[in-house]
Amino acid sequence: MIEVIQRIMDIIAESIDTMWPMLTIFLVVIATVRIAAIKSNNEELVFYKEFISLLFIIYVFLLYELLTRTELNFVSGYNLVPFTEIFRYRIGSEQFYFNVIGNIVIFIPFGYFISTYIKPNRILPILIVSVISSATVEFVQFCIGRSFDVDDIILNALGSILGFLIYVSLNAIKKYLPSFLKQDLIYNILCFIILIIMILYLLGRMGVISL
Repeated sequence: MIEVIQRIMDIIAESIDTMWPMLTIFLVVIATVRIAAIKSNNEELVFYKEFISLLFIIYVFLLYELLTRTELNFVSGYNLVPFTEIFRYRIGSEQFYFNVIGNIVIFIPFGYFISTYIKPNRILPILIVSVISSATVEFVQFCIGRSFDVDDIILNALGSILGFLIYVSLNAIKKYLPSFLKQDLIYNILCFIILIIMILYLLGRMGVISL
């Protein structure tokens, strides 16, 4: 299990190495345009909400890179029969962690992020968006010579549902927090610290600084 986690972390690091030029330009442009729009329209700037939006963009870029990497998607063809591939892997094996658990975990942030935007009262909107998004990913993979697997859509949808449940749970917990922990300032400071850590990490991957 530790080896699998380490391999996943290595793949993410390699993905960042590949993506940082495009990601840096894209995020700077988006952030600049968004700040200008807020200033021009006299909108209130809530830093942590804008930061979450940027995190979602980063997540989508990483999701694309991870799901289209050759070493993770070396099988071509398609599977339209539900649960065929899921039950093909032995529980506890490396293939099980990558292809079953991995497909669930990778879409948990997706479910959480879209829940913060949609703010649904029920799970159906999250399920519909996740199925459409996952099916699109599978279709694109098939078009570029990889595989289309209905089981991946099922697992991705399950991950999105877990993300939605995390969103609901955090909102429920937030209601019982002391009033000072509900203030935007607390979340702004926390997100600013995370942003600084992310910038330092990215600069380290770029070779600008030594970590």
